[in-house]
Amino acid sequence: MTAAAGTRPAMTAQQRRAVWIISMAGLAAILAIVTALAGGYRINLTPSEPLGLWRIAPLYRPAAVNDLVFICPPDTAEMREARARGYLRSGSCPGGVAPLIKTVIAVAGQHIEIGVSVSVDGRVVSSSSLSLRDGKGRSLTPFPNGIVPPGYVFLHSSFPGSYDSRYFGPLPISGILGLAQEVFTYVP
Repeated sequence: MTAAAGTRPAMTAQQRRAVWIISMAGLAAILAIVTALAGGYRINLTPSEPLGLWRIAPLYRPAAVNDLVFICPPDTAEMREARARGYLRSGSCPGGVAPLIKTVIAVAGQHIEIGVSVSVDGRVVSSSSLSLRDGKGRSLTPFPNGIVPPGYVFLHSSFPGSYDSRYFGPLPISGILGLAQEVFTYVP
């Protein structure tokens, strides 16, 4: 084997330009993602709320009923099981899960009753029917009835297959990242 056989030919000007363009495009994509995340933008790929680009807006007051929020679930055994079952996506919250987008349907002191559907203080929540099995036929255990404790909120999504407080119960308000605002979304 000669020295000439082991060398590679030099890149042409066109190849160098292509490498430079691809490198710059990759750098621009990385910068765009970092800027979007730092600016509170998130992409929702779950059907619990419309798909697309969302923004986390600051919440300068206590969470209230009907607020649509981004919330990090706590790193509990229930949430780890939900992650293992595929109900939660990967993300930056405790336990390595993505923030949830859910509507607050009850706050501290309100009574939750879970039967065929969810009732808050005796009023049935629309689109809150309960499923006893998930999409793979695994059993789901509803959260027991009770009062939302101080420092917690009860969450809901009208999507029939949503994994929300019907199953995991109230979540701490300390996990609320802010209000969920649609930027560019669509409902498939």
